[in-house]
Amino acid sequence: MTNKRKPEWTPDNAGREFASRVREAASPASNITASSGAQPRKRYDTATLVKGVLAGDRTLLSKAITLIESNSEQHFEAGQELIRQLLPHSGKSIRIGITGVPGAGKSTFIENFGLWLIGQGHQVAVLAIDPSSSLSRGSILGDKTRMEQLSRQSGSFIRPSPSSGALGGVARKTRESLILCEAAGYDIILIETVGVGQSETTVRSMVDFFLLMQIPGAGDELQGIKKGIMELADLIVVNKADGDNIPAAELACRELNNALHYLRHATKGWQTKALTCSALHQTGLQEIWSSITRFVQQGKENGVFEQRRQAQVTQWFDCLLSEAVLNRFYSDPDIKEKLPALRTEVENGTLPVVLAVKQLLD
Repeated sequence: MTNKRKPEWTPDNAGREFASRVREAASPASNITASSGAQPRKRYDTATLVKGVLAGDRTLLSKAITLIESNSEQHFEAGQELIRQLLPHSGKSIRIGITGVPGAGKSTFIENFGLWLIGQGHQVAVLAIDPSSSLSRGSILGDKTRMEQLSRQSGSFIRPSPSSGALGGVARKTRESLILCEAAGYDIILIETVGVGQSETTVRSMVDFFLLMQIPGAGDELQGIKKGIMELADLIVVNKADGDNIPAAELACRELNNALHYLRHATKGWQTKALTCSALHQTGLQEIWSSITRFVQQGKENGVFEQRRQAQVTQWFDCLLSEAVLNRFYSDPDIKEKLPALRTEVENGTLPVVLAVKQLLD
């Protein structure tokens, strides 16, 4: 025991309740050299990433998504070349957006639904959009750790991405990530949003099927109508229909189906309805999938499915164009020079806002 001592953080006069001990080294570690810092990450060229993604390599798929998510200018060209080469291999999946109020059980539902789909022979990718930390801008919830069982499956891929304050609770590069997952062979793409209510139109603009999760007894039936979120949904699922909650869930389902008769449906020719399920006990999953497959089949037969895909590409173009114009505007040297002074005048009330904007545009 002579070669052991208490750690420096042990309080004075501490007893045996602090069991940790530090053992002194038997001999100096002369063969250990000081580290100069973290080892540089291995870099992959575009050809390697393309080949890896097409082969379904989950590690290289993650590297590819990291590349396109980068805001660095030096990564932009490589990321866009990656998208260009993989775009012809995409578009063959069913894209499902899943939203709902926090606590509705979205992550539990996605995990068990994903496990059920894999059991049916599908390859499932989950793009989970987490709330962002206001300090680090990183993900707070970490859905990859919450969906532990699903993440262990060889037929699954889970990618948590911070929303970084993006409207709709959708990460800025979710569309590009979706393309990469499709090119990697995943035929079901599940996009989980933060669940921020009125801004969910963003995820609606990139998926084929939009699923809204509700919980019984939360007063969300009428609140949902007021928000307008129900008008975006192709299916409403009342989750947590188990145990003593079953009567309340069935009541909420009936009320929602009654309310849906008075709303304009999100997809032409499709009757939106409400179903109950228990994500925890994996009940109702078959009915939900049957509704999704009927929706896709009907949409392909009447042309609505392809029309929606084409409209989404146009919306994506318009969105990126607006973003590029704003970026170029704020990057202009004259704007950078004049903006602080004009902002100060507006804050002090010495210059009308409209006039300040006009000066910048001129």
